[in-house]
Amino acid sequence: MEVTRERAWQTLTRYTTGESLLRHALAVEASVRSYARRAGEDEEFWGCTALLHDFDWEMHPTLDQHPQDGAPILREEGWPEELIEAVLSHADHLGLPRDTPLKRTLFACDELSGFVHACGLVRPTGLEGLTPKSVRKKLKQPSFAAGVHRDEVAAGAEELGLELDAHIANVIEALQPIAVELGLPGPEATAE
Repeated sequence: MEVTRERAWQTLTRYTTGESLLRHALAVEASVRSYARRAGEDEEFWGCTALLHDFDWEMHPTLDQHPQDGAPILREEGWPEELIEAVLSHADHLGLPRDTPLKRTLFACDELSGFVHACGLVRPTGLEGLTPKSVRKKLKQPSFAAGVHRDEVAAGAEELGLELDAHIANVIEALQPIAVELGLPGPEATAE
């Protein structure tokens, strides 16, 4: 089976209808693709893995089901085991080893992409001008984007071997080109 973004999007949208979850998938995809480009990895494969990492969340919205109950669906659809294993490894509660660059990157980008997106949603200029310092300040506010696991944000940067600020800056940069798709003001919103 050929791994293409079109097929991944079809699988994702067959099981996911909520706008916020689709936007989360797009944000994680953009971040993971950015890291794939930097590392000279297979951007299409990595991006498809990111798009599909939460495809089953609407069906299986609890940690005793997600993503493990989604894995058989991906297998039935013919997705490669490497992709499925990466999807499974992003779930910290499963305790699976993140023993490949893809697995580490997906884990590192999942929570942070959602958090950076949330930061952009509360700013009139969206992601434009957003700094790692501002994101770190928001991370210290437990009530802001309360569903984001702060410990996983820090652990993700560590697994990538990056300082947290560098990882945050990379994710901000990766999300800026798709700001409008994420429901954020585009670059033209700040241009005069």
